[in-house]
Amino acid sequence: MFHQSTQCISLLRQASSQITVNVDQVYQTIDGFGFSETFQRANQLHALSDANQKKALDLLFNTTSGAGMTILRNGIGSSPDSSSDHMVSILPKKPSSPSETPEYVWDGNDNSQVWLSQQAMTYGVNTFYADAWSAPGFMKTNGNDANGGSLCGVSGATCSSGDWLQAYANYLVQYVKYYQEVGVPITHLGFLNEPGLTTSYASMRSTGGQAADFIKVLSPTLKAANLSIGIACCDAEGWSNQAAMTSQLKSAGVEPMLSVVTSHAYTSSPGSPISTTHRVWQTENADLNGSWTAAWYGSGGVGEGMTWATNIYTALTSANCSAYLYWVGIQGGSTNSKLIRINGADVEPSKRLWAFGQWSRFVRPGAVRVGTAGGGLGMRSSAFKNVDGSVAVQFLNSGSATTVNIVLKGVTATAVKAWITDNSHDLDASPAQIATDGTLSGGVPGRSMATFVISTL
Repeated sequence: MFHQSTQCISLLRQASSQITVNVDQVYQTIDGFGFSETFQRANQLHALSDANQKKALDLLFNTTSGAGMTILRNGIGSSPDSSSDHMVSILPKKPSSPSETPEYVWDGNDNSQVWLSQQAMTYGVNTFYADAWSAPGFMKTNGNDANGGSLCGVSGATCSSGDWLQAYANYLVQYVKYYQEVGVPITHLGFLNEPGLTTSYASMRSTGGQAADFIKVLSPTLKAANLSIGIACCDAEGWSNQAAMTSQLKSAGVEPMLSVVTSHAYTSSPGSPISTTHRVWQTENADLNGSWTAAWYGSGGVGEGMTWATNIYTALTSANCSAYLYWVGIQGGSTNSKLIRINGADVEPSKRLWAFGQWSRFVRPGAVRVGTAGGGLGMRSSAFKNVDGSVAVQFLNSGSATTVNIVLKGVTATAVKAWITDNSHDLDASPAQIATDGTLSGGVPGRSMATFVISTL
C-alpha cells in the first residue's frame, strides 16, 4: 500500500506544476530573435512566386501567423564578383594605395538583401545587423577575401601595400550610407565572422588584440560620419572563443567603444554569461549537417524543434543572452541549416521555426527577463516583462502532460492567452484562465512548449 500511495503522490505532482513570476527581479534586456539570408540566400527568397514570397515572409515576420522575428543579419560583401554564392564587394577594383580615393560600386540590391530588409521593415523590424565575413582581399595579408589572412595594419600583420585599417573603416561606413539612402537603418555593424577559422569562402583571421586595433579606427570613423551605429564584435565560432576574445578586447581598452558582444555557438554553446558590460548576442547557430527534418520531437535529434527551444532557453536563462539568431531563415537544400525549406514550388516550415516563434512572437524587443521560481518534474520555465506591461511566461515540458499554475508577484493579471507547439501544434492557441485568487492556469502537453501571455495592471 505504501508503494502504491507513493506512486499516486508522484503522479499528482507531475500532473500539476506551480511557478511564481516575480517582475521585480530583473535580468537582461532582450533585443530580439532573428536569422540571416547572406551568401545570396535572399536571392532565393526573392525569386519565389509572389504567393510564396508572401507565405515565407509571413512565416518569418508576422506576429499573428508566423514567428514574429525582429532581427535581420545581413552580410557585407568582400568578393570581387557575384559568381557562385559570393557576396560582391562595393569596392571590386583595388585602389593603388590605401589613401587613394576609392571607386565604390553600388547596385542598390546587394544580393536582394536590400529588398528583404525593406520587406522586414513593413512587419515592424527595426534592428539590422550588417556583418562582414572579410575585408576585400587586397586589404589582407593573403591578397584574397577567402582563405583567412589578416587585415593589413593590425598588430603582427604588416603588408607591402601598406596599412588598410582606415580604408576598411571607410568601406564599412560607405556600406552603411548606401543602406541609409534606400531607407534601411543599419543599427549594428560587425567587421569579423568566426575570426579563428580559415575557410575556402570569405574569411579573415583576427585575435582580440587585432580586433581592438581596428575598433580604435572604426569607432572615430563612425562618429566623424555622424553615424550612431553600435559596433559588434567578434562573432567567434564558439562561446568560449568569444569569451577569450572579449577578455582581450577589455585588456586593450576598447570595450567602451562596443555596443554588443556577439558570438556563434558551433564549437561551444552559451551556457554561462560572458564577462562584459554590454549585451551579448548569439548571432549564428544551426544544424548544418543533419538531413532535413520538420519534426518537433522524435528522438531528441539536433535538428528537432524541441532541441532548439532548449538551446534558446539555455542561452537566455544561463548565459543571459539578449538576442538569439539562427543561421538562415529560408533556402533550398536537404539539410537543417535553415528554418524554412524551399521545396520545389512550395515553402515548408520546420518546427525549429515554431520553436523560435514561441519566444520571438511574445518576447518583444525591450522586454526584460524576470525571476521565476518553482516548477515540476521535467518542467523548465522563464518569464519576460514586455514594454507594454504584458508578461510572457514560457514552459518547456520534457515530461508528461500537466497543468501549470502561475502566481504573479509585483503585478495583477487582467487577462491571459496561451499558445503551444508540439508534434501536433504549430503555435496554436490553447485554453488558459484566471482564478478568483489571481492564479493563472492552463494545460501543457507532454514533450511540448507553451507560452502564456498575461495582460497586467
